[in-house]
Amino acid sequence: MRRLSFLGTLLAPLLLPACAPPTPTHAQIIAYAAKAEPDEARLAGLYDQSCRTCHADPDSGAPLTGNRAAWVPRLDQGRATLMTSIIAGKNAMPAGGQCVTCTADDYWALVHFMTKPPVL
Repeated sequence: MRRLSFLGTLLAPLLLPACAPPTPTHAQIIAYAAKAEPDEARLAGLYDQSCRTCHADPDSGAPLTGNRAAWVPRLDQGRATLMTSIIAGKNAMPAGGQCVTCTADDYWALVHFMTKPPVL
């Protein structure tokens, strides 16, 4: 039994990367961002009216929907800091993403949607 435990300890780090989802290419992220849409109709409408223009355009400078790597530094600042940036606006992003009907919960649901990596 001890021998199996030892082998498991040695082999686990080698096998775990095989279980990880593949990292999407930049082209795959661009294609995903162009067509991605939240499942909930109301949230999809908010996304289309306020987020898609920048977060689906690779030339906008905004982190693309589905580009988890681009979102991680923003998420790492914490929810409060990210929400402040969204509501007040930051850099080229207008205040609230120009979503006049979005609530704090809407913004957070949209962030959650945009930060999910695409399923390949």
